[in-house]
Amino acid sequence: MAFYKTKVGFFIFISSFCVSLLSAQEEEVVISIDKLSSDVYMLTGQGGNIGIYIGQKHVFMIDDQFDRLSDKIKAAIASLTNKPIAFLFNTHMHGDHTGGNANFNTDLTTLVAHDNVRKRVMAGQQKKLDDKKITLAYYNNMLPEVTFSEDISFYDDDETIMAFHVHNAHTDGDAMVYFVNNDVIHMGDTYFAGRYPYIDLKSGGSLQGFIDAHKKALMVISEETKIIPGHGRPSSKKELESYVGMLEDLKSNIMAAIVAGKSLEEVKSDNSISAAYDNSHGSGFIKPEVMRETFYRSLKSQ
Repeated sequence: MAFYKTKVGFFIFISSFCVSLLSAQEEEVVISIDKLSSDVYMLTGQGGNIGIYIGQKHVFMIDDQFDRLSDKIKAAIASLTNKPIAFLFNTHMHGDHTGGNANFNTDLTTLVAHDNVRKRVMAGQQKKLDDKKITLAYYNNMLPEVTFSEDISFYDDDETIMAFHVHNAHTDGDAMVYFVNNDVIHMGDTYFAGRYPYIDLKSGGSLQGFIDAHKKALMVISEETKIIPGHGRPSSKKELESYVGMLEDLKSNIMAAIVAGKSLEEVKSDNSISAAYDNSHGSGFIKPEVMRETFYRSLKSQ
């Protein structure tokens, strides 16, 4: 075996975010490929960005978008390599990152995720099973088979693949994956490059945890590191640093409004709070008003 698992101690919640993506189902989805290093690629289609590491004998895959795109994703991977997928890693539990789990889960492929990802995927799939929308076999194949609490490492000859949990960021089960020698990190939905973030407060996410996740990534990566965001184009350390600065600034502005006694409705309607960033980051799925509401709710709950 080319990979070896170590440190194993280290409900799909279909959010409005996922629903928005699914609303474009009738559109023709093309899986595009970006080569980020000698062994690592980013696949973009509809949903979260996919990471592909082609090792000596096997493939290490990160996230799998929606169920209905699995055949296209498999074809894209086959255009790169005929090696089997040894591991499929879920960065968190949302359906645009885990929807294809059952289609990729074979005797050759092991699903890996944080403990809370399995719990939340299980909860979401259990309801579908109870409603007889899926079979028991499908239910079982959706679930991560290896889970961890803090970190887990994989080794493929001279490559070390480090995965580590970041607490209460986008959700309560987020993990980043860093390919050390290739110097590429997949940040999952703890990073929305070039757009305002979606922080799932109902699933354990928080603004401070989101910021802390970015700072943890910055401690690990180098100036040359290629970043795969959960959504958006490949990014760099400099761009991530700038993004953290934006988050800190917005947090300060909204906290000032809270201290001043501003209500949620007042913050939502106050465009001046985020005016400096709305043009550059407010045209994605999360609009400025929604961002201000999420940040307000998260800060008020601290």
